[in-house]
Amino acid sequence: MSPVLDTAYIPPRDREEVVREAVWESVVAVDIDHPLPAEDISVRIGLGSVGPLRICSARATAVTVRRTERLAREDEEPLVFLGLQMTGTSLVMQNGRQCLLRPGDFAVYESVAPYTLLFDEGVDHHFLRLPRAALALPERLLRDVTAVTLGPGNPVARLASTYFSQLAASDELRQGVHADAVVEPSIELLRAVLTSQHGDSSRARAPLEATLSLRITHYIRAHLDDPDLSAARIAAAHGISVRHLYAVLSRSGISLGDWIRARRLAECKRDLAGPNGRLRTIAAIGRSWGFLDATHFSKVFRQAYGMSPRDWRDQHHPRSSG
Repeated sequence: MSPVLDTAYIPPRDREEVVREAVWESVVAVDIDHPLPAEDISVRIGLGSVGPLRICSARATAVTVRRTERLAREDEEPLVFLGLQMTGTSLVMQNGRQCLLRPGDFAVYESVAPYTLLFDEGVDHHFLRLPRAALALPERLLRDVTAVTLGPGNPVARLASTYFSQLAASDELRQGVHADAVVEPSIELLRAVLTSQHGDSSRARAPLEATLSLRITHYIRAHLDDPDLSAARIAAAHGISVRHLYAVLSRSGISLGDWIRARRLAECKRDLAGPNGRLRTIAAIGRSWGFLDATHFSKVFRQAYGMSPRDWRDQHHPRSSG
């Protein structure tokens, strides 16, 4: 995500005002308090969007952000924010609660009620904003889950943390057909997190089922290098039967074995052409992505790419003639 604001190029005397205007125009109206002298203020902000989702990635020196009661009353469209902590810690306060966020944790908060965000250690954070109407959840449910740490204790939140950090960091996911494909799963995944956190099993069931294919493919990607990855293991990790697993993937047009093999081959192809492509044997690279039989690896690689793994590597790392 390309930065749209970098205070390194702004005179110190103008930094606070420029940051405030950028946040008000692109994210939401808030009061921003920088405890450091103007010359020490450092802020880098990148913006992106996918459908109704607005994404702001920020790195900054210590700051306190306040959505005051007056600003909350002036809101024209109720918004929901997801704040995802990347490094360090921060504190989120709203509706009489406060929660500490550590790396990988996130919390939600609303624009229609006052909130405070404390970044005493500096900011390394992704902020995702969407209209409250897009979530289609009861206002009471949302109030009950604001300023609550969503992280390791909620397995759906663990998945969502990885997913939303990738969405925020990947320009490719937010462009063209990819953007159209991720809007609905993104919203449904957040719905699943919030309803499961609230303990509303009836409401959680629909978004959990709607995001099941997404959660399965994320799990597979995270375990591609495991040679013991199997349909039974994938199904068990998601609390479903193998038959249900195949049915879910089939609805998404995915053939499990072919899908895993294609992505493993793509990783092998990338490693073979990468800067360290000659530091390991071809067989070792194949094994690192689950191809335990070197002959089989060479065969399926040639079928996929029309050349052997060795020829592919030699194209990118010609042998020295000296």
